[in-house]
Amino acid sequence: MTSPLDRIGARKRAAGVAADRLPPGQYIPRGWPVLHYGRVPAFDLATWDFRVFGATAGAEQSWSWPQVEALPRVEVEADFHCVTKFSVLGSTWRGVSPRSFLEAAPPAADVTHVMVWAEYGYSSNLSLADFSAGLFATDRNGEPLTSDHGAPMRLVVPHLYAWKGPKWVRSVEYLTADRRGFWEERGYHNRADPWLEQRYSYQESPGDGPEF
Repeated sequence: MTSPLDRIGARKRAAGVAADRLPPGQYIPRGWPVLHYGRVPAFDLATWDFRVFGATAGAEQSWSWPQVEALPRVEVEADFHCVTKFSVLGSTWRGVSPRSFLEAAPPAADVTHVMVWAEYGYSSNLSLADFSAGLFATDRNGEPLTSDHGAPMRLVVPHLYAWKGPKWVRSVEYLTADRRGFWEERGYHNRADPWLEQRYSYQESPGDGPEF
């Protein structure tokens, strides 16, 4: 539990951040808090795979972990904004661009959204444009992700709240129409823009997402 002194310290740290770095309602914590739904899954190199399926232009595809490791790596410096109101600023993320998977397994022409699937059936829906702007991260600040932060691979979408980037990702489903993911079905905002504080579904405007 966060103590009053920790909260005071967080407010002081946030006060020194440029206004264009910290979305409204956010604070800067000590370190990088660990939050997730369910237990941390075990990683089995022999059985792990990553799939792209759904409305593909051709055949569905899958990659083993060694095949994922062989894909080109990119680095992105970006902030991380959690809907629970903490922001971790200035991380250097390293991983695989979603474009690598989009090029290897192209979506059909009428695909508009994706559903990113993770361990235990967790899912998060994104527009194709938002998905393309993300990163399948394997490392942060020069160190491999730990299991509780999503190793071996998690999606990071810096311009959206962090629940849109699942830990322990296992597949991407191409969609020809938007469909709500795990937290979106449970009352979270379909768009999740931290600068607009799009936290909950009751804040949605017409066109922000599919009907429940």
